[in-house]
Amino acid sequence: MTPRETHPDDARPLPQGQRAGADGTPADDVYTVDVRGRGRQARSGTGTRPLPVTDPGSYAGDAGGRGRGSRGRGQAAPTPPRRRRRRPVLRLVALVIVAWLAFMAFTPWHAWNEVTKVDTTPAGERPADGPGHNYLLVGSDSREGLTDAQKKEYATGNAEGRRTDSIILVHVPEGGGKSALISLPRDSFVPIPGRDSNKINAAFAFGGPKLLVNTVEQVTDLRIDGYVEIGFAGFASVVDSLGGVDICVKFPMNDKKAGINLKKGCQTLDGKNALGYVRARYSDPRGDIGRADRQRQFLAAIMKKAATPSTVLIPTRYWGFTHASAEGLIVGEDTSMTDAGRVMLAMRAVSRDEGLSLVVPIQSESYQTSAGSAVKWDTERAKALFTMLRNDEPLEQAPPGTDGKPSGG
Repeated sequence: MTPRETHPDDARPLPQGQRAGADGTPADDVYTVDVRGRGRQARSGTGTRPLPVTDPGSYAGDAGGRGRGSRGRGQAAPTPPRRRRRRPVLRLVALVIVAWLAFMAFTPWHAWNEVTKVDTTPAGERPADGPGHNYLLVGSDSREGLTDAQKKEYATGNAEGRRTDSIILVHVPEGGGKSALISLPRDSFVPIPGRDSNKINAAFAFGGPKLLVNTVEQVTDLRIDGYVEIGFAGFASVVDSLGGVDICVKFPMNDKKAGINLKKGCQTLDGKNALGYVRARYSDPRGDIGRADRQRQFLAAIMKKAATPSTVLIPTRYWGFTHASAEGLIVGEDTSMTDAGRVMLAMRAVSRDEGLSLVVPIQSESYQTSAGSAVKWDTERAKALFTMLRNDEPLEQAPPGTDGKPSGG
């Protein structure tokens, strides 16, 4: 209990905290402080008046000795904001995302620099540019890059040089409509510039990619904007880099020349069986037309598998797929990485039923010519199709005659 001071005249105790003046009377305007920290008062005249209560810590500090400006007794210090603790984690996440995006962009760019480039630009007069984009996608039977063991495993034989196993016209519209993969059967009987009429794959044998591009341009009146070719070795490597590709085989295929013995039904094909599947000709009742269908089917299946998270999100598989594709790829010198990307997106669209898989309209599959039995196009319907492509008219469904069924004898 705090002791009280007494007045000298009446010995009455002064109010708590009030002091006497020199003559013993209460002093005016004497400020006092309650030692218990409840505040301070000043006496003026007949009474006392309270002064504003201030933070005791601003005078003497709290029990914790924090000094001026600290909080009062019994109050905990403020907890640091949690945001500061999260910042290092957020920075790490952002760094990982940036690194991943850089890897995703660098990988195809690096692979593209390893692609073989050749001159495919025809000489002389060429068709005018159209609003859409037209590319030639060629599968060749080149054995380059295959070891003797692989040639035996894949049943490719030892033929020298390279010939076309498949010729596909890829149309990518500038505006609306669907992309389209259009097979040009390799036995199609067409005029070859500088040569007599012959099977279209003879153009490749006579003058390589440049003469083949020239032949396709002259017979379709379409400007070819880019050229992409893949050989046997590259095709098998691409499939294996993806861990195999899922395909539905429509009928049993036992073809020794293609090196396959496949059962009917959906299954995963490795590089060896995939190569045989797209090459097989004699085990297909539709011959070259059936093979063209299977080639487009398999190209779409490859892009479907390549676009799955199991490929894109696994760095080793993503790197392997892009570089296996580049290893067996040959492109035209005027074919850009953007052009190659459009071709791949067109194949992906077909795999998702957002693009069209077609065959040039056919009149006969057994047309007798000086080059032997050949495929004769349905001239009227073929011209109508090429006119639509040249004008970039939207293709929402397959035009008449593009189902691969001959229109006549």
